[in-house]
Amino acid sequence: MNTNKSNRFFITLFIALIGALIFQFLHTPIPWLLGPMTAVFIGSRFNRFELYWPRSIREIGLIIVGYSIGLSFTKTALYQIMANLPSMLLMTTLLICFCAGIAFVVAKLTDVDYPTVLTGSIPGGLSQMITFAEEMKGIDITTVTFLQVARLMMIIFFVPFLVFGPLFHNSGKVDSGSSFLQNADQTSGGILSPMLILFAVICVLSAILAKKIKAPTPFLLGPILGTAIFTIGGLQGPALIPSILDLSQFMIGGYIGLLLKPEKLTNKAKVITLAIISGGLMILCSLGLSLLLVYFRYFTPSTSFLSVAPGGMDQMGILAHAIGADLSMVSGFQLFRLFFIYFAVPPILRWIFKIRKTAKST
Repeated sequence: MNTNKSNRFFITLFIALIGALIFQFLHTPIPWLLGPMTAVFIGSRFNRFELYWPRSIREIGLIIVGYSIGLSFTKTALYQIMANLPSMLLMTTLLICFCAGIAFVVAKLTDVDYPTVLTGSIPGGLSQMITFAEEMKGIDITTVTFLQVARLMMIIFFVPFLVFGPLFHNSGKVDSGSSFLQNADQTSGGILSPMLILFAVICVLSAILAKKIKAPTPFLLGPILGTAIFTIGGLQGPALIPSILDLSQFMIGGYIGLLLKPEKLTNKAKVITLAIISGGLMILCSLGLSLLLVYFRYFTPSTSFLSVAPGGMDQMGILAHAIGADLSMVSGFQLFRLFFIYFAVPPILRWIFKIRKTAKST
């Protein structure tokens, strides 16, 4: 990192730390994620020079979160996930269909072309959808990026206040994930414990391997799978102390705060309005789908909502960890949707856009 980047990073780091401390003082949900994200986003709008957050720091944060999620994948949790595969497919399909409907309505109201709005509305696949937009002709990649990032930030900001509010938090139920947290706390060791060092090596190697095979979000997915495999095999890793988990949120929050760049939009008012409407409707849709899981699968409200919420797996995992939801089930649903979007959605979108193009030309 050269001197210019170092100076920019330290200023960004200071802004992020101030944001985290303010949100901690205000007792907001997950302050070490929301605080840096909000402060850096605001700071980037008013600062005279460009702020900077190294991607490598965010990747380290993802590895830490991936490890904590992977610890929840026991044999029992794996059997529960396999039993719920039909529900995962149904919820993912319904959510994507609803997003396609939202995109159609929004495209009609705003005169933004449907392929652009649809690509920007598919939840949970930020990097995949941006890459897809680059490959397809006629799609406005700037608008797609803004819609994806704006929705992600809305989900990250508003979902914590929902799950920590009376609608979920005071539902009178205790999620099964809380028992895992209690058991894990009992087995936690020191930062330099041999078992933690072993799992750190496993997580790093898993992340490198996942990146080499071009897996989606490799620095999160690799550690999750690597840790889960060894955990299911009988090797119990120690739980991380809360301050380490806070640090991982801080590393991720600062990076997310710099993703949104409204100044690059050609029609700011229209696209920002579009992002707010579609993001809000997706949250309402997730609430509706979560009620189906509560009714038919007897999940607790918090586990159900976080399982279908259209955010990133890392953020939903952090929330599940914080509120005591069933971390393995939330991660299982989010992981299924990630792979579905990565492998199934792009070919389907290409087919839809090809049909639309053929229909217009005839």
